[in-house]
Amino acid sequence: MTYKTVYSMAAVRDLDHIRTEIMSASQDTGTAEKYIASLMERIEEKKFFPKSGSPLYYMDGFTGYYYVVYKAYIAFYRVDENKVYIDRILSTKSDYMRVLRFRPQ
Repeated sequence: MTYKTVYSMAAVRDLDHIRTEIMSASQDTGTAEKYIASLMERIEEKKFFPKSGSPLYYMDGFTGYYYVVYKAYIAFYRVDENKVYIDRILSTKSDYMRVLRFRPQ
């Protein structure tokens, strides 16, 4: 069974932010586009085996999220009956647990 991949608006904004960061660092549109394409390809692989991602635990309990790492970024997603919901794509250096609201602010 192939699942449908659904990106949240926050994940789309994250992709735009990543594209801008890569473009700024490389000064090359092609490099930025290739990076985003590779990142999305890595995420899209999960539509075939969504639970093959790493489960995200907090305080000894499963949060409902899985994640996949691509270079300096982590894509966090949830799995429903036939959909993979990509909620956020964040830097590995960020306080992603706080962003995902698993820690007090």
